[in-house]
Amino acid sequence: MATLLRKIGLIRLHDRDTEDPKHHQGSLKGTKGNTKNNTKQHSQTTNETNNLLSTPEIKAKKLDQHSSKDKPSVKDKQQGKDTKEKQQMGGGGGGGGIGVGKSATSASIPSVAPHRQHCTQVRTRRLMKELQEIRRLGDNFITVELVDDNLFDWNVKLHQVDRDSALWQDMKETNTEFILLNVSFPDNFPFSPPFMRVLTPRLENGYVLDGGAICMELLTPRGWSSAYTVEAVMRQFAASLVKGQGRICRKAGKSKKAFSRKEAEATFKSLVKTHEKYGWVSPPVSDG
Repeated sequence: MATLLRKIGLIRLHDRDTEDPKHHQGSLKGTKGNTKNNTKQHSQTTNETNNLLSTPEIKAKKLDQHSSKDKPSVKDKQQGKDTKEKQQMGGGGGGGGIGVGKSATSASIPSVAPHRQHCTQVRTRRLMKELQEIRRLGDNFITVELVDDNLFDWNVKLHQVDRDSALWQDMKETNTEFILLNVSFPDNFPFSPPFMRVLTPRLENGYVLDGGAICMELLTPRGWSSAYTVEAVMRQFAASLVKGQGRICRKAGKSKKAFSRKEAEATFKSLVKTHEKYGWVSPPVSDG
């Protein structure tokens, strides 16, 4: 009996084991079917929603909203119009007024640069020509060296003065081969005079002042002419040294003190101011 019961139990257990997978498979199939149905229903719903959104009324509404975002507001339009009018007024389009806008500023820049460039070209051509002419001189009156290869800054050696003058005797006695001067040319040369000063030796009188400044009217804006050449200026300077009874300083202590550019510039500025106020005194006819 026990054996029969066990067999019956095993059969029941076997039936349960054989039924459960089928049951589970059926349930799984049902789940899959439900999932497929749900997916199908969802796709149908989505299609219906898309169809609804694609109707002409919805499309028009969406386009309206999109264009309203891109289009500027009335306030923005007004601000843009005001800005444009200000720019036009600033550019000088109003007639009669002087524009201070961007267009006026940009229009004034090109007019400055070409003028500066033209002045540089004129100065360069003039100085190159003068250098060539000085080197052609056969009398060894002056020689020129460029300071640090700068065409606009010259060291000029004056080798000759009047051989009957006391200054020439001083040069011989002190073995001074030349009087060294520095000549610097401004941006607007030859329409403005160069600045010229004595470097060595230290001179007294001869219209040579503190720092090596030179008192000559032709070196001032009032007395300068663009027709003057460096050679002509140096010849005039050599003559003024003799006329002013210039001598080489031999005083102990003072003779070795070098001239300074800063002192020369200050002295020259002061003497120009003085002569503009009181005029330049012409030397007596007997002095030539």
